[in-house]
Amino acid sequence: MLIRQAPDLTDNDVTDHGLYLKRRTLMAGLAGAGLFGAASEARAGLTYSKGFSTQEKATSKEDITTYNNFYEFGVDKGDPAENSGKFKPRPWTVRIDGACEAPRTVGIEDLIGKNKLEERIYRMRCVEGWSMVIPWVGFPLKDLIASVKPTSKAKYVAFETVMRPSEMPGQGWNTLDWPYREGLRMDEAMHPLTVMAVGLYGDVLPNQNGAPLRLVVPWKYGFKGIKSIVRISLVENQPTTSWNKLAAREYGFFANVNPAVDHPRWSQATERRIGEFRRRDTLPFNGYGEWVGDLYRGMDLKRFY
Repeated sequence: MLIRQAPDLTDNDVTDHGLYLKRRTLMAGLAGAGLFGAASEARAGLTYSKGFSTQEKATSKEDITTYNNFYEFGVDKGDPAENSGKFKPRPWTVRIDGACEAPRTVGIEDLIGKNKLEERIYRMRCVEGWSMVIPWVGFPLKDLIASVKPTSKAKYVAFETVMRPSEMPGQGWNTLDWPYREGLRMDEAMHPLTVMAVGLYGDVLPNQNGAPLRLVVPWKYGFKGIKSIVRISLVENQPTTSWNKLAAREYGFFANVNPAVDHPRWSQATERRIGEFRRRDTLPFNGYGEWVGDLYRGMDLKRFY
């Protein structure tokens, strides 16, 4: 496993020079599980506590913000950074509704102000065979779900991206059936590793990385990380998701990182870490199997890919 409760990284291992205001602190426990810490930092308008981290060196901020997939701004890796300048992530509201007792619409500033933000340095594995290590700032999705009091009919969580073709030029093309949609099973959404990210490298999320709010599920392929979220619905049946609808044989609903299940057009056994020359072996569940493997006990992960 490449997971540690108290990472032995220095500031320079994790961030660009000069980005941190003070020395990193080691982490304490998450409800007895030893995952999250309590020491806080404040910079770029975000106040957050240290959170669960890998022991791996983070990908550079430049690579994270210039090499990514966000088809609403174009299909090439550099398109999101180049084409997202006109996108307006403020003001912003998110609707949380469906099978719950207290549906509500909440502004992004309230989400940031009323939730305890944590830094989570997570591996990210793209289904295309490349990977990064990203220092997110966010809060557990389970806290947001609990706040609307889900009912017994809430079996899944459905997510929807904003629809603004005037600001998102990619939505003018028929690449996908817009707006982008994703979903999780309820136990996946309530897992403490699943977070709603509002920041990156201690700063607010850049437009090209999903501003102002995106989903991060580190044991799943990157396309599950829906960006610029405007609606979260608790539903009884498995929701339709964009890539699964487009090509179900290639992009499964669960999308768990699995080196034993190849994409129909390429192997998933290895990956190219951005910033490195040699390929590395891909880990089951992206290395988070110790924490999430029980969610899928007894499931055929080749059938439910």
